[in-house]
Amino acid sequence: MVNESSTLEKDTDNSIETIAARATPAGRGGIGIIRISGPKVQDISRALLGNLPKPRFASLRDFVDAENQIIDSGIALYFPGPNSFTGEDVIELQGHGGPVPMDMLLARICALGARLARPGEFSERAFMNDRLDLAQAEAIADLIDSGSHEAARAALRSLQGEFSKQVNALATQMLALRMYVEAAIDFPEEEIDFLADSRVQQQLNEIKQANSELLAAAKQGCALREGLVLVIAGLPNVGKSSLLNYLAKRDAAIVTDVAGTTRDVLRESIHLDGLPLQIIDTAGLHDSTDQIEQEGMRRAWKEIEAADRVLFVVDDQAGLSDEAKVLHAKLPEDIPAVIVHNKIDLSSHVPALEQDELGEHVYVSAKTGAGIDELVGVLKRAAGYQETSSDSFSARRRHLDALHRALVLVEQGEKALAIDKAGELLAEDLREAHRCLGEITGEVSSDDLLGEIFSSFCIGK
Repeated sequence: MVNESSTLEKDTDNSIETIAARATPAGRGGIGIIRISGPKVQDISRALLGNLPKPRFASLRDFVDAENQIIDSGIALYFPGPNSFTGEDVIELQGHGGPVPMDMLLARICALGARLARPGEFSERAFMNDRLDLAQAEAIADLIDSGSHEAARAALRSLQGEFSKQVNALATQMLALRMYVEAAIDFPEEEIDFLADSRVQQQLNEIKQANSELLAAAKQGCALREGLVLVIAGLPNVGKSSLLNYLAKRDAAIVTDVAGTTRDVLRESIHLDGLPLQIIDTAGLHDSTDQIEQEGMRRAWKEIEAADRVLFVVDDQAGLSDEAKVLHAKLPEDIPAVIVHNKIDLSSHVPALEQDELGEHVYVSAKTGAGIDELVGVLKRAAGYQETSSDSFSARRRHLDALHRALVLVEQGEKALAIDKAGELLAEDLREAHRCLGEITGEVSSDDLLGEIFSSFCIGK
């Protein structure tokens, strides 16, 4: 029988404590907001404000200390649970944003029985109280950290539940097939011959198709959120810094005709049609006895080993020389490298894309911009990125991993059914695939995972 006993039992012990935190950035500002959540909100409000404000109405109030002296004046907003962000009683106090009045107000709130919140604890309580699922909670942080309009819109759609909706729809398909297969195993007297039932194969095909489509969409969402880390590497004086400057659209690196101008690591964060990229320019790689150059090359190799992709730049006038081929062979095998033939304005080579045993070749001019569009296309494909649409959503690498594992398990179960006629193995693989989907929304999770996710949030969120 279908057993969902692995579902995460959400711990509600945190509701015993009332938490408080500043919900606006630290420092000086016109407005500072303090958020309080928990069972003592009503008592704290009465002591601090004189009485409990009318729910969901902005009230101008004085915030007073234990001697009834005014700490600050501002707006109070009360949200009774369970219809609040956390599902608990919540009050937000909007005062003046200086650090001194904010600290005095927080100290008064803590003296009345609250404690300072941990990073992400408000969102964690929203998750624990079923106000959000885990994917939606993560989307809050993604929306705050979004670096482009496209990323912000995608995070907002995830926060509104679009990603979770598609995950749950896929999980429902898996559960329906699991129930059918497990019923045939548990009740053989019903004579359900699912081995000969074409509906099983049809449902498996539909599940695989839906899983693959959702995985592709999640890759797009992950690309919007994380982008790529690109390291520009190659021999000295091949135009690495010129390429960085062209992509960054500013003179980020010094460019001269003297070989070895770049001796340290230069970083630039840019967006290409909404795709975030961190581009790292490195020192030219060659044999040298110069101590400074050696340190620059050591740092270059360190960045190369941590990259998502390497742009291996060569001077197209010389082509892939023996020295360049030797250097290219030293690149890490597990990190894809695009060979960028630069200076085609001097070699008279036309912009082009080519493929051979060494990988992809792109012919560009960092001086004129010729071929840069082709290079940008290569980078977008490398990130799994396409032009954004109105139905894109934010996703993370752990989501991709869970979707990939689910697809592999479904294919594994399909194979076991076709070759070994093993319905029990199909049922087990479907159960594990269903569990993988539960990891995305938090239906199935671990305390360690939750701690890691919410600890990356802002305090006060």
